[in-house]
Amino acid sequence: MNRLHILFIIIFFSLNNLLAQKSPVISQKVRFGSSAETNDVMSQAYWDIWNSEVQARIDNDIEKYRKADAILKFEELPAGSEVKVEQVSHDFIFGAHIFNFNQLGTIERNQKYKDLYGTLFNSATIAFYWKPFEMQPGRLRFREEYWDTEEYWNQVEEPEKKPHWRRPATDPVVEFCESKGIRLHGHPITWSAPRFHPEWLFEQFCPANEKEKIDQLGHEGLRDLTNAQIEELIPVYTKEINRLFRKRIVDLAGYYKGRIHSWDVVNESRSDFNFHKTSLTGDGICLAQRGKINLMPGDYTYHSFKLAENVFPNNVLLNINDNVLQDTNAYNAYINQIKDLVSHGCRIDIMGSQMHLFNPHQCLDIAEGKPIETPEIVWNKMETLSKAGLPIHLSEITITSPGDDERGREIQAIITRNLYRLWFSIEKMMGITWWNVVDGCGEPGEPTISGLFTRDMDPKPSFYVLNQLINEEWKTNLVLKVNEDGTATFRGFKGEYVVSWKDKNGNVQQSEFYLKKDGDGFQTFP
Repeated sequence: MNRLHILFIIIFFSLNNLLAQKSPVISQKVRFGSSAETNDVMSQAYWDIWNSEVQARIDNDIEKYRKADAILKFEELPAGSEVKVEQVSHDFIFGAHIFNFNQLGTIERNQKYKDLYGTLFNSATIAFYWKPFEMQPGRLRFREEYWDTEEYWNQVEEPEKKPHWRRPATDPVVEFCESKGIRLHGHPITWSAPRFHPEWLFEQFCPANEKEKIDQLGHEGLRDLTNAQIEELIPVYTKEINRLFRKRIVDLAGYYKGRIHSWDVVNESRSDFNFHKTSLTGDGICLAQRGKINLMPGDYTYHSFKLAENVFPNNVLLNINDNVLQDTNAYNAYINQIKDLVSHGCRIDIMGSQMHLFNPHQCLDIAEGKPIETPEIVWNKMETLSKAGLPIHLSEITITSPGDDERGREIQAIITRNLYRLWFSIEKMMGITWWNVVDGCGEPGEPTISGLFTRDMDPKPSFYVLNQLINEEWKTNLVLKVNEDGTATFRGFKGEYVVSWKDKNGNVQQSEFYLKKDGDGFQTFP
């Protein structure tokens, strides 16, 4: 063997290794989920649950609910002419939060992150948590300051310790998404979780004498009081907290108007409804059912929706959102809450439901075939939620890798593929939003290896699985031939299309249309 031949072999293997590092290839067992090929990753018990009959039902439901028949009419094209049909966007929402905008430490990582929006994701959830958004009363973090810039974050050694980590100024994010045609979702407006309320809310607007009364009673003492008794105890703070919560909704609506397409108007309020059994009690203040003392405006879910309906444009969608556990009682309580709000005149457009597999052991248990988020559980859950009569947004999902190794990442990818396929097949489902896109970028207490990418923005098998589904399997691209009657028909995934053809002079013509329901299409005119 001569030196040239040896050099060729060295270069060949070096290039292969380099490509493998830059673009990891998902094996057939991950990409296609064949039980015969996955015995070293998922147990036979797992594949017995996700069997061929289940997969066939999923395929049939995707065909039924996610596609429609298109009819294209061409006035001047002779029969047999070729027409190119290209899907350019999805009707279905494939989203992710964009909390780490410009915060990943290098220009290269930040660019990879941004590139996901408009390619893999067509929707971005923007953080509006009250505490970091309004750190000082009246100073809302719409506009970018130096500590929001990429330059600033690239120099920070421990970004997770900064108060605005995962909470970027909103204007740059909104403008970025608008430039790429990304749907925008605001999260959240009203939430009773005390750790997301600014300290100044209580410190500056509760009088000293009322603070003293609260301190003397403590949490348990307040628990023994009715809402009316709490209001009598702290009348000034009752008035102020109602004013400030209303002001927050008005501020957000007044600033962005219709630029943000949908909002989580109220987040995780089911526990309060479950306690009161009604959304409208007539109280001025209430003690929220979340851990330590957290005073909220009375009937805050009702008032938040009614005010939002009045101050946001009609085309802005108003969502309710909750983390509903694998518990029939919890699901029924959530449905009852929505029906109660609607019966009192609230407009609710979308029902948000979360699904977090935060515990790595859960995903390992799933791989071993334990009954966690099985097809039957998911179908029953969604059938129950569908009784509310609203489109369902799977608003926050987490699928954790059971280990930061090859098998752990492949388990995450296989679970992701099967669950996304199942969710996509549900009739009432209108969107799915992945929560933490990048490893190590979650909230304290959330798993560090639940992302689609490593902390260095290297793609994991779960990314390739989603990319294959969203941009390959679930996109329609065809070449059709015009029929004798001048039509060309096809069944495709719902969304926006570009149709191209050559006219009688040989010039390429194009037209756009949106496929939403059977019979949609377009017609050309001479």
